[in-house]
Amino acid sequence: MRDEAARAVVIVGAGPTGLMLAGELALGGADVLVVERRADQSLDGSRAGGLHARSIEVLDQRGIAGRFLDAGRVMQIQGFAGIMVDISDFPSRHPYGLALGQAHIERLLAGWVDELGVEVRRGCEVAGVAPGAEGVDVTLAGGERLRARYVVGCDGGRSGVRKAAGIAFEGEAASMSWIIAEVDLERAPPVGMRPEGGGIGPVAPGGPFRVVLLEPTVGRGPSPGIEEVRAALVGAYGEDFGLHTARWVSRFTDMARQAAAYRKGRVLLAGDAAHVHPPHGGQGLNTGVQDAVNLGWKLAQVVAGVSPESLLDTYHAERYPVGARVLENTMAAVALSSPDVRRQALKAVVAEQLAMDEPRRRMGGMLSGLDVAYGAGEGHPLVGRRMPDLEVETAEGVVRVFELLHAARPVLLCLGGERGGEGVSRWGGRLRVVEARYAGAWVLPVIGEVAAPSAVLVRPDGYVAWVGELSDPALPGVVARWFGAEAVAGG
Repeated sequence: MRDEAARAVVIVGAGPTGLMLAGELALGGADVLVVERRADQSLDGSRAGGLHARSIEVLDQRGIAGRFLDAGRVMQIQGFAGIMVDISDFPSRHPYGLALGQAHIERLLAGWVDELGVEVRRGCEVAGVAPGAEGVDVTLAGGERLRARYVVGCDGGRSGVRKAAGIAFEGEAASMSWIIAEVDLERAPPVGMRPEGGGIGPVAPGGPFRVVLLEPTVGRGPSPGIEEVRAALVGAYGEDFGLHTARWVSRFTDMARQAAAYRKGRVLLAGDAAHVHPPHGGQGLNTGVQDAVNLGWKLAQVVAGVSPESLLDTYHAERYPVGARVLENTMAAVALSSPDVRRQALKAVVAEQLAMDEPRRRMGGMLSGLDVAYGAGEGHPLVGRRMPDLEVETAEGVVRVFELLHAARPVLLCLGGERGGEGVSRWGGRLRVVEARYAGAWVLPVIGEVAAPSAVLVRPDGYVAWVGELSDPALPGVVARWFGAEAVAGG
């Protein structure tokens, strides 16, 4: 049995959430190790099929969105209970979704993480996690032990990390289930959604096809196979369209559960380890990626000694309500997907409402993640919301705001002609100060046009921490709260 030297952070799970978190921690200078039970990046069953607008934006903030856009297909993918919601007129550089399978998403994230020098150890099953006051012991199958200051469970809905930390997983048990499969068919099926949810769609022109069909009773037994797919096709369509190969078959349910706490001492949870819900709306992977972007810079600052451990409490405070809202809207979507005639009548009424501009914008903002607001309340409407990707004019030329965030450092954007002076320059080691000009309108999704600010403090995750004049006496306290109280040398 071999014990490894302590690491700052061990991430359990190399799915999209774990990989995104690893990249964020690496950008923040943290020593991070990822352990993954799978021997390679291949997936064993059904997984997500796309990225929503805000997820594309956060990838753009790191300078890697182009890799994903080149590999996928840009389209309107936002839907609520089978009702499509168009966001093409939203004020974003990416007012769309991206159809791209999870295997490709993971492959591209793994490539990025490798470029950042992160160690990912595959074929490593975690056998035990023992949190303590000074660190966390992680035991791998075979007896090897790892020691970490912090462990983050990105290990899925059955998270062993969550169970070891004793964090309750609260919510609703399954009441419905669906078979999902990727199949080869001899005859072309009717492509499209079914009234009760699910349906058939091509994975590529001419096939194979992805089949999603409601099971007559809640599936609780072994994983389904090709015969269960055949029976489901016959039950829904009256024939199996010459089904001859099932490349993979899986099952999902409408179970909706959320971790009671996203942090307990030195153990944190993200992605499916923190929240599971029906896949309606395609929000699971996207919510996990955005969990990672919220947590990464905070945890990196804590392990570097820049910020106190209490900064980690803001992770739960900010992301738990987002996860709770996803559980709520997916449960509502499931209710509207029932074949019961009364629920279908209700769905028709909802569809009429979503055809109107204001309901469409609100639903589109929620599904796409573009409307997330962290602690937004009184004051400028930008505070707590995502920073628009403006093209600002600097002494070095025109630059996009998202380009200023590539290094995952906070940015103080000075737009009012004021110079920061000595009071601002002392923060050079904690944040990047950029003097720029911008003459256009400031427009937020759902909210609309807002007053142009003189200065904006943008967090590494792209959300606005403060808006005001540089002379604002509250600014030093905001900087201290989010990015540390003491100045350090360098820039």
